[in-house]
Amino acid sequence: MNASSPAGRRAHAVVDSPVGPITLVAVDGKLAWLHMAEQRYPPAAGSFGAADPAVLAGPASQLAEYFAGSRTAFDLPLALGGTPFQQRVWQELQAIPYGETVSYGELARRIGQPAASRAVGLANGRNPVSIIVPCHRVVGADGSLTGYGGGIERKRYLLAFEQRISGRTLV
Repeated sequence: MNASSPAGRRAHAVVDSPVGPITLVAVDGKLAWLHMAEQRYPPAAGSFGAADPAVLAGPASQLAEYFAGSRTAFDLPLALGGTPFQQRVWQELQAIPYGETVSYGELARRIGQPAASRAVGLANGRNPVSIIVPCHRVVGADGSLTGYGGGIERKRYLLAFEQRISGRTLV
């Protein structure tokens, strides 16, 4: 993981999804990492802990419900390591409604730092549990799809999927 990753007993499970295999990592029973293949900022080799699907049954089940179109928000205990600024950004990401998007500038405004859109983008890119904390819902000021730690094609897929399920038109 990284220097700010939570410490504790780790376990992992790999689940299939429409965006490819997803590795879920728990620390002391709380979801700490959602890793997609070819992801920017990959966790350190050997940091996943032992394979233990039972520990991650809740997150795996909620992800399956999300991809089935029956879950629009996640309710999971999280163990997210990050700076106080990153924590604020990640908290605000969870307030973006399913099927909607906001710009990096708008997200910066929402956390009370309107000049920090670039820093918001960096924090967004370091989100350790993308999809669960929906960083894919943040777009450029003109609505363009800009960076995503899991790759722009996955971001495009997730936004189109949510648009189809919610019936909303993304801007």
